[in-house]
Amino acid sequence: MQIASTRFGTIEIRDDAVLEFPDGLPGLRGERWAFVAGSDDSPFFWLHSVEHPDVAVPVTSPWLFISDYEVRVSEDEARRLDLNDPSDAYIVCVVRATENIADFTINLAGPVIINAGARVGRQVLNDVGGYSVRHPLFSEVELNEVQPTRSAVPVTAAAG
Repeated sequence: MQIASTRFGTIEIRDDAVLEFPDGLPGLRGERWAFVAGSDDSPFFWLHSVEHPDVAVPVTSPWLFISDYEVRVSEDEARRLDLNDPSDAYIVCVVRATENIADFTINLAGPVIINAGARVGRQVLNDVGGYSVRHPLFSEVELNEVQPTRSAVPVTAAAG
């Protein structure tokens, strides 16, 4: 399918790249999303609504920036995602980007958990306490030290 993204222009989203978020994402419209890569060498993806071309949020693998990050989800959340094995989960966190890169933050309290095989996701509360919704992203590493990561779910490369 094609979407006319307000951020990337017209992009092709493969059917196998569409992720279902039955409960949506808090504060955002849409239940169907896809990862979009702005470039091959970036540690960031955009979680882009395929239903609303003006809705996209930056996400990243938290372990690229916070090496000792821990995630624990309740049994109820794991059941809702049909996660039988932790290795089936692909985890990203929402990034708050600003004009000044030093002010970027990451939501470690509410990771986005995706069952990679079923392509179903939810944003959940991390049962490991003490994490912030606005943790400084570059508190442990500099951007030039971060290597891009491969996604466990298909990523659409943006045109341009």
